[in-house]
Amino acid sequence: MKLVFMGTPDFSVPVLEALVEAGHDVLCVYSQPPRPAGRGKKERLSPVQAKAEALGLPVRHPVSLKSSEAQAEFAALGAELAVVVAYGLLLPKPILDAPERGCLNIHASLLPRWRGAAPIHRAIMAGDTRTGVCIMQMEEGLDTGPVLLRKEIAIAPEDTTGTLHDKLSQLGAGAIVEALAALDDLVPQPQPDDGVTYAAKIDKAEARIDWTRPAAEVDRQIRGLSPFPGAWTEWQGARLKLLASRAEDGQGAPGDVLDDDLLIACGADAIRITRLQRAGKGAQAAAEFQRGAAITKGARL
Repeated sequence: MKLVFMGTPDFSVPVLEALVEAGHDVLCVYSQPPRPAGRGKKERLSPVQAKAEALGLPVRHPVSLKSSEAQAEFAALGAELAVVVAYGLLLPKPILDAPERGCLNIHASLLPRWRGAAPIHRAIMAGDTRTGVCIMQMEEGLDTGPVLLRKEIAIAPEDTTGTLHDKLSQLGAGAIVEALAALDDLVPQPQPDDGVTYAAKIDKAEARIDWTRPAAEVDRQIRGLSPFPGAWTEWQGARLKLLASRAEDGQGAPGDVLDDDLLIACGADAIRITRLQRAGKGAQAAAEFQRGAAITKGARL
């Protein structure tokens, strides 16, 4: 098929690769503009733009798609279909209507649960045991369109947003190729009104750990906010970012360190920290961190 691809972050890259590998004609790639990044604040291409250029595909990165000029340029491509995944711009109706067969979105949740910006984070933080991807026919509402295909996977007890992100990215890549191959036979299923939840964008204010909460909640907070923005606590006046954990039995005052292997008391039970990061340092496994920092039994976070 003659496609336009619209995506920006790492999550979208395997999808673009899969479409090219499957033999689709990607007429153009749309991505967010290069942004200043790193200490030198040099402009950095989005992961999708970098991959598209490596594949020899033309790239456009308009700041907005609201102008009649941008919409005319899009329509002039003559695409049969647009595939959209984590693009980052709202698509006005003239864009949605321009391709012959509309626009398909790959959304990283089991719609209608977790519509919106942060479905992977929210699924883990809420304690969901399953998630997946949906191939959805786009319309003007926020992730409200009918679903053509859904794929479901379990959320493992040790999954972080980072690990689940990678699983769902690959799942979405396979799902869109499958959906395009069977497009004429797929029946769009309207989303039910029951079970709608919204995955609000993560606020950094959510990242500070409250050790008086039950261990299961703290564990989900740590895994759901890893690697970004990272749940954090303080030790010796400095910020510690906690990146991986598991809930365990244990009793003590909230925030107390119960052994020399980073078992921390919560409001109920305890969590074992397995990966963490000091400010200005790289992330480390707990054993490696302890060889250098040694947060010992009796300390308090």
